Amino acid sequence: MQTCNSFGAIGGPNHSVILGARNIPLRQLASYLGILRDDGRPVLDETGLNGTFDFSLMWIPEQEGPLPASAGETSDAGPEALKEQLGLKLKSEKAPVDVLVIDHVEPPSPN
Repeated sequence: MQTCNSFGAIGGPNHSVILGARNIPLRQLASYLGILRDDGRPVLDETGLNGTFDFSLMWIPEQEGPLPASAGETSDAGPEALKEQLGLKLKSEKAPVDVLVIDHVEPPSPN
């Protein structure tokens, strides 16, 4: 049973991955896809679609590890599945993003 506002991923047949979500905004899907990419590149929602969505997505990863840094519109099954099953397209662009910078660290004071 999947709760609202969450994702669930399981292994499917033939080494596929099945990702499902209930009641999520596309900006949350974009953030999750950025984590799945595992290459340090964020995914931004620029669809302009508001509201929340339920979906399931199945794909077979073509490679182990992160996508190459030069991957734009890649032939990787994940982005292709996004396009075919959800009508979403990943496009490589330069855009401003928020970044957390830690510029100073001190050891904790004793209690």
